[in-house]
Amino acid sequence: MPRPLFATIHLDSMQHNLAQARSCAPYARIWAVVKANAYGHGLERAMRGFATADGLALIEVDYAVRLRESGWIKPLLLLEGFFDASDVPLLAEHNINTAVHCIEQVKMLEYTQLYRPIDVHLKMNTGMNRLGFQPGEYAAAYARLRAIPGIRNITHMTHFANADELEHPRLTIADQVRRFQHGADGLPGERSLSNSGGVLHQSDLGDSLSNDWVRPGIMLYGGTPGGRSAQDFGLLPTMTLRSEIIGMQEIVAGDTVGYGSRFEASGPMTVGVVACGYADGYPRHAPHGTPVVVDGVRTTLVGRVSMDMMTVDLTPVRNARVGSKVTLWGDGLPIDEVAQSAGTIGYELMCALAGRVRVQEGPMGSDG
Repeated sequence: MPRPLFATIHLDSMQHNLAQARSCAPYARIWAVVKANAYGHGLERAMRGFATADGLALIEVDYAVRLRESGWIKPLLLLEGFFDASDVPLLAEHNINTAVHCIEQVKMLEYTQLYRPIDVHLKMNTGMNRLGFQPGEYAAAYARLRAIPGIRNITHMTHFANADELEHPRLTIADQVRRFQHGADGLPGERSLSNSGGVLHQSDLGDSLSNDWVRPGIMLYGGTPGGRSAQDFGLLPTMTLRSEIIGMQEIVAGDTVGYGSRFEASGPMTVGVVACGYADGYPRHAPHGTPVVVDGVRTTLVGRVSMDMMTVDLTPVRNARVGSKVTLWGDGLPIDEVAQSAGTIGYELMCALAGRVRVQEGPMGSDG
């Protein structure tokens, strides 16, 4: 029998979350973001889960080609653009949209003969200070792109730094929108501003946030970028990580658990050993108290996470036994809650899922 650890991907939840994104931004088309192997869910699964999206957005040129070869015929967008001039012909061959965020990319497009026109998304740096042209440089970059014969449509794009916090003390969405409007003033073309945070807060921002395209990522996978919970927005988990209890120990006050003996029992307790560790993608730095669900009962992690195992408090779980079902995140235990306890974000947990974990598909509420 294989090790009792598996991740279940819920395609029905992916479809549901995409519908929620549409309801938040009903007048915009949607780029479903599938970077990082669809946040650990698998590109081919994402292609099915987000089949009704208007396009898919990702990072890697080769993965975009793979989506085309797998049968995706709608638009594709490279969020970081291309990394070498040799990639440009592939964009034309496979009809792939590309971001353009620096003058070096503009030059590569100027010096590459395109046998078929391509669409580009010109990125403005409105305060994220990661990629993009400064607002004062933006119009000149646009003019150079517009002069290239092989460039068809130019979409104006930016990325919000603090979309999860509308009144951020340093940089708000409104601040970034004002900079964007100033830099793109008078330039024709569609607009693409909102990531998940912007989409989720669309109703709060109203007409001040006008998108032709939105780019939801984490919300499509049942997480949020921060602030309110996924449940508050009607989002469902798309990945459930489950295991089983494979061993039990009865300990007394003063006994310690795990490497470093960092957890000390304050009284009699039952400790269960779960077949999952940091080599599977569970965060090693998750502290005592990180939530776990065993046989439907919420309990906590105790001791340090090992490479292949972790230990949990079974004291509150009646009739716990070897073989008891364990939910580490997902259906019944929000991944954002686990991530917050571990001092990280749900994105990292999804993306860190190790290749040795068996992955299957199944509906919500199923043990797979």
